[in-house]
Amino acid sequence: MDQAHAEEILKKVIAIPTVNDNEKEVADYLASLFAPYEDQGVTIEELAYSPGRSNLIVTIGEGETTLGFSGHQDVVDPGNLADWDTDPFVPTIKEGRLIGRGASDMKSGLAAVVCAMLAMLEEKKVPGKIKLIATVGEESGEYGAAQVTDAGLADNLSTLVIAEPTDGMRQICYTSKGVVDYHVTSKGIAAHSSRPHEGEDAIAHLLEFANEVQARLARLDKKDPVLGKLTSLITLIKGGEQINSVPSQAELSGNIRTIPGYTNQVIFDVIDGLIAKLNAKPGYQLSVDYIYPEEPMPGDAHSPLVQLLQKVGLEIFGHTLTPVGGTGASDGSEFVRAKGDYPIVMVGPGSDSQHQPNEWVSLAAYHQAIAFYQQFANEFFGK
Repeated sequence: MDQAHAEEILKKVIAIPTVNDNEKEVADYLASLFAPYEDQGVTIEELAYSPGRSNLIVTIGEGETTLGFSGHQDVVDPGNLADWDTDPFVPTIKEGRLIGRGASDMKSGLAAVVCAMLAMLEEKKVPGKIKLIATVGEESGEYGAAQVTDAGLADNLSTLVIAEPTDGMRQICYTSKGVVDYHVTSKGIAAHSSRPHEGEDAIAHLLEFANEVQARLARLDKKDPVLGKLTSLITLIKGGEQINSVPSQAELSGNIRTIPGYTNQVIFDVIDGLIAKLNAKPGYQLSVDYIYPEEPMPGDAHSPLVQLLQKVGLEIFGHTLTPVGGTGASDGSEFVRAKGDYPIVMVGPGSDSQHQPNEWVSLAAYHQAIAFYQQFANEFFGK
């Protein structure tokens, strides 16, 4: 595939506005690129999440071993357009950089994987069975990856490479923290503040929960050698009606970043157990909801997969890719639930401009990424 065509594909996917929505347009476009190769055994499937939102699964090649590539199609809101030098959805090239929303996170990675696979098909040199999984909703909860996993479409891969930006492909993220977002509601009984004994103070009950949950979670003190300790914050809190009334309602939200040493179920047990304990007291009415919990992603910095990626990186880039851990969740946190217990890593082009105005990717790095993914696939299958 020539560079002009590869850049055209990247520009096209960036020009499609997928701000937490509208991924089907990207899925349809990418599917159209693979459609001419269906006579080579290419299979194309769209898995609808909701109207206008579709995951895309494309499989090329054949064999018992399956190499997976993945990327998400959605982007975050561009924010204040006055902070941009160009229209975020009109891809613009300046001084070797392509600027646009999603240029770094992560449409350049997704497009690079697509171009690598198309190049294999064009050359009729597909080294083995390769599956592309392009997801919806990563930025707002990884629910596309969850849907794909629940549908069994990520089962029994041999490995999965997610093309998230990793410092201009200088790093390999092989392990990452999980996340548990939770929301606790406390219901009380309103009364005049001069007669508090006639009411139930929802805020006081909620504060009791807040203090004790932090103490209980602090006892989970294992330390991961790369990711560090589990962290827990209470990030939102509100309640009450007015200053001279016993509050009849209160709410808080918390964010917990988990490590492989503690599954999310351990966290659920801590919180659910505390809720049950407090609700056993007279007048307490606490309830909890969990919002898109994500499992931590385990990994091994010295695994054969990481070593192969480093070998290919040295061949393509001339430098060694550094294995690192990540503190943020990704689609990998959902794919870990798939059958097969396969390794998952993240490595992709991009810059440190994701989620910022004037987001950009180096075109040189983008083209190198295409070569990297193609070479990695060849060496993965021993070609």
